[in-house]
Amino acid sequence: MSNRDYWSELEPLLAQVEKPSRYIGGEYGSIHKDKVEVRICLSYPDLYELGASNLGLAILYGRLNELDYVAAERVYAPERDLEVLLREKEIPLLTLESRAPVNTMDLLGFTLQYELVYTNVLKVLDLSGIPLLAADRGEDDPIVIAGGPSAMNPEPVAEFFDLVFIGEAEDGVVSVADLLRKWKSDGKPGGRAAFLVEAAQIPGVYVPSLYVPKYGEDGAYRGVEALEGAPDTVLRQAVASLEGRKSQIPWIVPFVEAVHDRAVVELFRGCARGCRFCQAGIIYRPVRERPKKEVLEMVGESLAATGYGELSLASLCTSDYTEIREVLEGVRATAGNDLTLSLPSMRVDTFGIELAVLASPGKKGGLTLAPEAGSQRMRDIINKNVTEEDVLSAVQAAFESGWDRIKLYFMIGLPGETEEDVEAIVDLAQKILAVGKSIKGGNSGRLKIVVNVSTLVPKSHTPFQWAKQLAPEEVLEKQAMLKSRLRSRQIDFKWHEMAVSVLEGVMARADRRMSKAILAAYRKGCEFDAWSNRLNWDLWSESLSECGVDIDRMLGERDIGQPLPWDHISSGVTKEFLVSEWQRSKSGESTPDCRFDECSLCGVCQDLPLETRLASD
Repeated sequence: MSNRDYWSELEPLLAQVEKPSRYIGGEYGSIHKDKVEVRICLSYPDLYELGASNLGLAILYGRLNELDYVAAERVYAPERDLEVLLREKEIPLLTLESRAPVNTMDLLGFTLQYELVYTNVLKVLDLSGIPLLAADRGEDDPIVIAGGPSAMNPEPVAEFFDLVFIGEAEDGVVSVADLLRKWKSDGKPGGRAAFLVEAAQIPGVYVPSLYVPKYGEDGAYRGVEALEGAPDTVLRQAVASLEGRKSQIPWIVPFVEAVHDRAVVELFRGCARGCRFCQAGIIYRPVRERPKKEVLEMVGESLAATGYGELSLASLCTSDYTEIREVLEGVRATAGNDLTLSLPSMRVDTFGIELAVLASPGKKGGLTLAPEAGSQRMRDIINKNVTEEDVLSAVQAAFESGWDRIKLYFMIGLPGETEEDVEAIVDLAQKILAVGKSIKGGNSGRLKIVVNVSTLVPKSHTPFQWAKQLAPEEVLEKQAMLKSRLRSRQIDFKWHEMAVSVLEGVMARADRRMSKAILAAYRKGCEFDAWSNRLNWDLWSESLSECGVDIDRMLGERDIGQPLPWDHISSGVTKEFLVSEWQRSKSGESTPDCRFDECSLCGVCQDLPLETRLASD
């Protein structure tokens, strides 16, 4: 281990980078510990200002630091300007809290929020002096673990991680820390390999090295074989209840303005509405609400601790919180009308607008609605359970309540989509604009309709996991049609770059062979791929081709009888239910929300641990 004082070497160099405050640590609310038995570094593998807003990492940071024997620290992916200096001066990446080299930590954990951060994971490992491949790591290297939504298909990055946690990790990560503490205190018996086998016994922990993928002579994926000491299936974990967990979330105030620069309070987890494209709606089941009393306490504590003038009440569908009216009234009674209140996910109906009015009693900013599809046929296919009348009634209520700007989210590439379905996006946007003009009259010049159209990326553990994704040329063709039709000065058309959607889709349903392509792309210079202005599609195309990844095959429809790379990872929702929903989508049959109707027999309440099932009853 080097005796160099890396921080004293790095500190004067920070004057040469664009935003040195990204790297200095010491923010108000951050936690600093000395003389602990286990040191863990948590990483959101993107720029500081994105990672500082991530609620999942904040929850783990607070949960681990509750343990007196653990110090949890943070590191983010540095911008290119600092990376050049680190490599030139041979300075490793340092944690924000103790400013220690990341490679001296006992464990390094990554949050995989989406697939396009994978090359940034390699960047953090590389700059930390940690071997990129798990098989190359020695006894003194940190245990490298991943979690988050994209970890539900861990195979594309399986070669890079020693462990992958499946599901909500705030309890499971404590079990990993406990095991790590014991293993260290016992003198690391059996070395790294023995630790991994023991860790595989922890519910929700997947150890990739204990599973061998199988392929046919034609190159088709044929499943995995679990080695001795590994369970055949790894079941997603979910905390039983959010009650009593409010103290686990620290209120850190970043030095650099975060992308979402506001306080965040989580209302509840899960959603049972059953949109067939939505991975979060599957992997966060069942619904678990935080008690209203604790929500209001957290609101007061977060605003007092941070000084923020904006608050977000976070969930997959905020308006589904049972006591949402009472919470909004309580927030206003506590914080007054000067507080900007964000409800990031609302139902597309007049009830959602009523709540938005309650949340924004004064000046109106933008309002976001997600019809997802322009035609009723497509909304039935995706199980959106909302009609055009619902949408138009909602926007009418919004315009009458003072909103001038409405953002609409749509998708192209949904299963069974026709040209008429895509044109229906234009028609619905124009109808919404007409409603606004009829209400605003002489003031209609201020109206703005933002039409944001993304491309469907079929994700694992959803009914659409078997669906075909649009080929690159199909994406460009449909985007061009929308551009030509959405030409009103009061309609602002935005779209996701084709390369971003295609690359995300290729990685989302890939098997373990994708690791080689990701590594090749990183070595060619790919990083920050989630930023459309940074994604180098030419380099990625080269890497995919060199590693034998067939883009057309990866984006194509899957047969329900063929093994899927994530079949050994269980979300708790049965495959039989997903097959049924996939088949129902083809006939446009709806499936009701089981919170308000009969049980849909998805299986999650049977397969998750008893205490979680009871909490959701």
